[in-house]
Amino acid sequence: MCELLGMSANVPTDICFSFTSLVKRGGDKGPHKDGWGITFYEGKGCRTFKDPEPCSYSPIAKLVQQYPIKSKAVIAHIRQANRGGVALENTHPFTRELWGKNWTFAHNGQLTGYEDLDMGIFEPVGLTDSEYAFCYLINQLHKKYPQKPSKDLEVFSYIKQCADKLSQLGIFNMLLSDGQYVFAYCSTDLHWITRKAPFGKAKLLDEDVEIDFQKHTTPNDIVTIISTLPLTSNETWYKLNTGEAILFNKGEINPFSSF
Repeated sequence: MCELLGMSANVPTDICFSFTSLVKRGGDKGPHKDGWGITFYEGKGCRTFKDPEPCSYSPIAKLVQQYPIKSKAVIAHIRQANRGGVALENTHPFTRELWGKNWTFAHNGQLTGYEDLDMGIFEPVGLTDSEYAFCYLINQLHKKYPQKPSKDLEVFSYIKQCADKLSQLGIFNMLLSDGQYVFAYCSTDLHWITRKAPFGKAKLLDEDVEIDFQKHTTPNDIVTIISTLPLTSNETWYKLNTGEAILFNKGEINPFSSF
Protein backbone atom coordinates (compact mmCIF):
# COMPACT_ATOMS: atom_id res chain seq x y z
CA MET A 1 0.00 0.00 0.00
CA CYS A 2 0.92 3.66 -0.02
CA GLU A 3 2.69 5.74 2.63
CA LEU A 4 1.70 9.06 4.15
CA LEU A 5 3.71 11.97 5.48
CA GLY A 6 2.40 15.09 7.18
CA MET A 7 3.68 18.01 9.19
CA SER A 8 2.16 20.54 11.58
CA ALA A 9 4.31 23.36 12.97
CA ASN A 10 3.91 26.58 14.90
CA VAL A 11 6.40 28.42 12.68
CA PRO A 12 7.11 28.05 8.94
CA THR A 13 9.34 24.98 8.74
CA ASP A 14 10.80 22.91 5.92
CA ILE A 15 10.22 19.16 5.71
CA CYS A 16 13.37 18.32 3.72
CA PHE A 17 14.78 15.94 6.35
CA SER A 18 11.65 13.77 6.61
CA PHE A 19 10.95 13.98 2.88
CA THR A 20 14.43 12.57 2.19
CA SER A 21 13.40 9.35 3.92
CA LEU A 22 10.08 9.21 2.08
CA VAL A 23 11.92 9.61 -1.24
CA LYS A 24 13.97 6.47 -0.59
CA ARG A 25 10.79 4.49 0.04
CA GLY A 26 9.32 5.63 -3.27
CA GLY A 27 10.66 2.91 -5.57
CA ASP A 28 14.13 2.41 -4.07
CA LYS A 29 13.90 0.89 -0.58
CA GLY A 30 10.15 0.49 -0.84
CA PRO A 31 7.59 -0.69 -3.45
CA HIS A 32 5.79 2.66 -3.71
CA LYS A 33 6.84 3.38 -7.30
CA ASP A 34 3.55 4.56 -8.80
CA GLY A 35 3.76 8.27 -8.18
CA TRP A 36 4.12 10.78 -5.39
CA GLY A 37 2.93 14.21 -4.37
CA ILE A 38 3.31 16.87 -1.70
CA THR A 39 1.30 19.98 -0.78
CA PHE A 40 2.67 22.93 1.17
CA TYR A 41 0.40 25.53 2.72
CA GLU A 42 1.69 29.09 2.60
CA GLY A 43 -0.67 31.69 4.04
CA LYS A 44 -4.07 31.27 2.39
CA GLY A 45 -2.57 29.50 -0.59
CA CYS A 46 -0.96 26.14 -1.19
CA ARG A 47 1.41 24.74 -3.76
CA THR A 48 1.47 21.14 -4.87
CA PHE A 49 4.14 19.08 -6.62
CA LYS A 50 3.10 15.77 -8.19
CA ASP A 51 4.69 13.19 -10.46
CA PRO A 52 3.43 9.75 -11.57
CA GLU A 53 7.07 8.61 -11.74
CA PRO A 54 8.79 6.88 -8.82
CA CYS A 55 9.74 9.38 -6.14
CA SER A 56 13.26 7.97 -5.84
CA TYR A 57 14.08 8.83 -9.45
CA SER A 58 11.96 11.92 -9.96
CA PRO A 59 13.82 15.17 -10.76
CA ILE A 60 10.85 17.05 -9.28
CA ALA A 61 11.24 15.13 -6.01
CA LYS A 62 14.92 15.99 -6.01
CA LEU A 63 14.00 19.66 -6.35
CA VAL A 64 11.57 19.46 -3.42
CA GLN A 65 14.11 17.52 -1.36
CA GLN A 66 16.71 20.26 -1.80
CA TYR A 67 14.39 23.29 -1.79
CA PRO A 68 13.55 24.29 1.81
CA ILE A 69 9.96 25.45 1.34
CA LYS A 70 8.72 26.84 4.65
CA SER A 71 5.22 25.83 5.74
CA LYS A 72 3.13 25.27 8.87
CA ALA A 73 1.11 22.42 7.30
CA VAL A 74 2.26 19.79 4.80
CA ILE A 75 0.63 16.67 3.34
CA ALA A 76 2.66 14.17 1.27
CA HIS A 77 2.12 10.72 -0.23
CA ILE A 78 3.94 7.99 -2.15
CA ARG A 79 1.77 5.60 -4.11
CA GLN A 80 1.53 1.88 -4.71
CA ALA A 81 -1.37 1.67 -7.14
CA ASN A 82 -4.30 -0.64 -6.43
CA ARG A 83 -7.31 1.40 -7.61
CA GLY A 84 -6.78 3.36 -10.82
CA GLY A 85 -3.78 3.24 -13.12
CA VAL A 86 -0.46 5.02 -12.82
CA ALA A 87 -1.36 8.53 -13.96
CA LEU A 88 -1.06 12.10 -12.76
CA GLU A 89 -4.79 12.40 -12.06
CA ASN A 90 -4.56 9.41 -9.72
CA THR A 91 -1.65 10.83 -7.74
CA HIS A 92 -2.19 12.15 -4.20
CA PRO A 93 -2.64 14.55 -2.46
CA PHE A 94 -6.02 15.75 -3.73
CA THR A 95 -7.31 19.27 -3.11
CA ARG A 96 -10.81 20.78 -3.12
CA GLU A 97 -12.13 24.19 -2.07
CA LEU A 98 -14.72 24.48 0.70
CA TRP A 99 -15.72 27.62 2.66
CA GLY A 100 -12.96 29.58 0.95
CA LYS A 101 -10.25 27.15 2.06
CA ASN A 102 -8.12 24.63 0.21
CA TRP A 103 -8.64 21.20 1.76
CA THR A 104 -5.93 18.64 1.03
CA PHE A 105 -6.30 14.89 1.48
CA ALA A 106 -4.12 11.78 1.14
CA HIS A 107 -5.08 8.18 1.85
CA ASN A 108 -3.29 4.92 2.51
CA GLY A 109 -5.36 1.76 2.16
CA GLN A 110 -7.85 0.03 -0.07
CA LEU A 111 -11.64 0.38 -0.12
CA THR A 112 -14.49 -1.60 -1.68
CA GLY A 113 -17.91 -0.25 -2.64
CA TYR A 114 -16.56 3.29 -2.90
CA GLU A 115 -18.28 3.83 -6.26
CA ASP A 116 -21.60 4.08 -4.41
CA LEU A 117 -20.53 6.90 -2.08
CA ASP A 118 -22.60 10.09 -2.16
CA MET A 119 -20.23 12.70 -3.59
CA GLY A 120 -22.79 15.34 -4.55
CA ILE A 121 -21.24 18.08 -6.67
CA PHE A 122 -17.67 16.99 -5.84
CA GLU A 123 -16.78 14.70 -8.72
CA PRO A 124 -13.46 12.79 -8.82
CA VAL A 125 -11.07 13.57 -11.65
CA GLY A 126 -9.25 10.25 -11.47
CA LEU A 127 -10.25 6.67 -10.71
CA THR A 128 -8.85 6.05 -7.23
CA ASP A 129 -10.89 4.93 -4.26
CA SER A 130 -9.02 7.63 -2.35
CA GLU A 131 -10.34 10.52 -4.42
CA TYR A 132 -13.85 9.06 -4.27
CA ALA A 133 -13.55 8.95 -0.48
CA PHE A 134 -12.30 12.53 -0.37
CA CYS A 135 -15.16 13.78 -2.54
CA TYR A 136 -17.59 11.95 -0.25
CA LEU A 137 -15.99 13.51 2.81
CA ILE A 138 -16.07 17.05 1.42
CA ASN A 139 -19.65 16.57 0.25
CA GLN A 140 -20.71 15.44 3.72
CA LEU A 141 -19.20 18.60 5.19
CA HIS A 142 -20.89 20.72 2.52
CA LYS A 143 -24.28 19.13 3.24
CA LYS A 144 -24.03 19.42 7.01
CA TYR A 145 -22.56 22.94 6.98
CA PRO A 146 -23.74 24.88 3.90
CA GLN A 147 -22.09 27.96 5.45
CA LYS A 148 -18.73 28.03 7.17
CA PRO A 149 -19.30 26.83 10.77
CA SER A 150 -18.02 28.85 13.70
CA LYS A 151 -16.68 25.92 15.74
CA ASP A 152 -13.65 24.21 14.22
CA LEU A 153 -13.62 21.31 16.67
CA GLU A 154 -17.23 20.49 15.85
CA VAL A 155 -16.24 20.18 12.19
CA PHE A 156 -13.36 17.82 12.89
CA SER A 157 -15.50 15.77 15.22
CA TYR A 158 -17.90 15.26 12.31
CA ILE A 159 -14.97 14.42 10.01
CA LYS A 160 -14.06 11.68 12.48
CA GLN A 161 -17.60 10.27 12.17
CA CYS A 162 -17.29 10.25 8.38
CA ALA A 163 -13.88 8.60 8.58
CA ASP A 164 -15.34 5.87 10.80
CA LYS A 165 -17.92 5.13 8.09
CA LEU A 166 -15.27 5.06 5.36
CA SER A 167 -13.13 2.68 7.41
CA GLN A 168 -15.98 0.18 7.25
CA LEU A 169 -15.23 -0.13 3.51
CA GLY A 170 -11.65 -1.31 4.09
CA ILE A 171 -8.29 0.06 5.19
CA PHE A 172 -8.52 3.80 5.68
CA ASN A 173 -5.50 5.69 6.98
CA MET A 174 -5.74 9.37 6.05
CA LEU A 175 -4.29 12.84 6.46
CA LEU A 176 -6.41 15.95 5.91
CA SER A 177 -5.55 19.64 6.23
CA ASP A 178 -7.22 23.00 5.70
CA GLY A 179 -3.95 24.87 6.11
CA GLN A 180 -4.36 25.45 9.83
CA TYR A 181 -5.15 22.01 11.20
CA VAL A 182 -3.70 18.63 10.26
CA PHE A 183 -6.12 15.77 10.94
CA ALA A 184 -4.84 12.18 11.15
CA TYR A 185 -7.04 9.07 11.16
CA CYS A 186 -5.69 5.55 11.64
CA SER A 187 -7.07 2.26 10.42
CA THR A 188 -3.89 0.16 10.54
CA ASP A 189 -0.60 2.11 10.58
CA LEU A 190 0.02 5.76 11.40
CA HIS A 191 2.72 7.19 13.68
CA TRP A 192 3.65 10.63 14.95
CA ILE A 193 6.37 12.47 16.82
CA THR A 194 6.47 16.01 18.24
CA ARG A 195 9.81 17.78 18.44
CA LYS A 196 10.28 20.72 20.77
CA ALA A 197 13.00 22.15 23.02
CA PRO A 198 15.37 20.77 24.10
CA PHE A 199 16.06 19.63 20.54
CA GLY A 200 18.47 16.80 19.79
CA LYS A 201 19.84 14.81 16.89
CA ALA A 202 17.85 12.50 14.64
CA LYS A 203 19.01 9.85 12.19
CA LEU A 204 16.96 8.60 9.26
CA LEU A 205 16.11 4.92 8.90
CA ASP A 206 16.18 4.86 5.11
CA GLU A 207 19.20 7.05 4.39
CA ASP A 208 22.54 7.67 6.09
CA VAL A 209 21.54 11.20 7.10
CA GLU A 210 21.65 12.78 10.55
CA ILE A 211 20.55 16.23 11.64
CA ASP A 212 21.06 18.26 14.79
CA PHE A 213 17.75 20.09 15.18
CA GLN A 214 19.21 22.40 17.80
CA LYS A 215 21.24 24.08 15.05
CA HIS A 216 18.14 24.72 12.91
CA THR A 217 15.50 25.73 15.47
CA THR A 218 14.67 28.22 18.19
CA PRO A 219 13.57 27.28 21.72
CA ASN A 220 9.97 28.19 20.83
CA ASP A 221 9.66 25.92 17.77
CA ILE A 222 7.19 23.00 17.87
CA VAL A 223 7.03 20.57 14.95
CA THR A 224 5.00 17.37 14.62
CA ILE A 225 5.67 14.80 11.91
CA ILE A 226 3.03 12.18 11.01
CA SER A 227 4.11 9.16 8.98
CA THR A 228 2.80 5.73 8.08
CA LEU A 229 5.91 4.21 9.64
CA PRO A 230 8.64 5.84 11.77
CA LEU A 231 11.29 7.69 9.78
CA THR A 232 14.11 7.86 12.33
CA SER A 233 16.03 5.22 14.27
CA ASN A 234 16.88 7.05 17.49
CA GLU A 235 13.60 8.75 18.45
CA THR A 236 10.38 7.59 20.12
CA TRP A 237 7.42 7.55 17.76
CA TYR A 238 3.82 7.09 18.91
CA LYS A 239 1.41 4.82 17.07
CA LEU A 240 -2.25 5.69 16.68
CA ASN A 241 -4.73 3.00 17.61
CA THR A 242 -7.21 1.53 15.15
CA GLY A 243 -10.10 3.96 14.74
CA GLU A 244 -8.21 6.76 16.50
CA ALA A 245 -8.01 10.31 15.17
CA ILE A 246 -5.76 13.15 16.31
CA LEU A 247 -6.00 16.81 15.36
CA PHE A 248 -2.81 18.87 15.29
CA ASN A 249 -2.67 22.65 15.34
CA LYS A 250 0.58 24.61 15.25
CA GLY A 251 2.57 21.46 15.98
CA GLU A 252 0.63 20.36 19.05
CA ILE A 253 -2.34 18.13 19.70
CA ASN A 254 -5.31 20.47 19.70
CA PRO A 255 -7.10 20.64 23.08
CA PHE A 256 -10.20 18.45 23.24
CA SER A 257 -9.34 16.94 19.85
CA SER A 258 -8.23 13.39 20.61
CA PHE A 259 -11.40 11.51 19.71
